[in-house]
Amino acid sequence: MKKIIIAAFMLFAGVISAQEIKPKYEIENQTVKATYYYDNGNIKQEGFYKDGKLHGKWMSFNEDGTKQSIGEYANGIKSGKWFFWNDTTLSEVDYSDSRIADVKKWSRDAVVVNK
Repeated sequence: MKKIIIAAFMLFAGVISAQEIKPKYEIENQTVKATYYYDNGNIKQEGFYKDGKLHGKWMSFNEDGTKQSIGEYANGIKSGKWFFWNDTTLSEVDYSDSRIADVKKWSRDAVVVNK
């Protein structure tokens, strides 16, 4: 019985000590910049709201801080080119009215030639 009480106390203490980092909101011009965090303190997402809707540039990161995606919203609707990174590829996705219009995939091994 004593072991159960000790185990329950340790579990309760672990839950109490777990911290959730609260989002940060800042007013910039006529928008609100929002920053969301992982429990380890790294940024999870960062972007802007205008009139309560996603608006402007948004970036997402993996828990280790590496870039996961970047793109733009226009009044809550995905627009233009978005980029998504994973271990082996970069995907370029074109949005029109929040719908996918085109997708291009780039390999890390791809050679880029500048003229």
